[in-house]
Amino acid sequence: MAVNAKKVAVYVVVVFVLYLIITDPKKASEYVLIGFQGVSDAAGALGDFATWVANGGK
Repeated sequence: MAVNAKKVAVYVVVVFVLYLIITDPKKASEYVLIGFQGVSDAAGALGDFATWVANGGK
């Protein structure tokens, strides 16, 4: 049952993304940039945390 719900959720997200790209490509590109910026910030924070741990938490 959970697998079917997961598949439905994935299909809904894919359809929404395709709809967004088709109807407003400029706004879709802004969302992609925001997503990549978020991933970049998260990777930087993980790197800072790993450095902090490697330095003994100082």
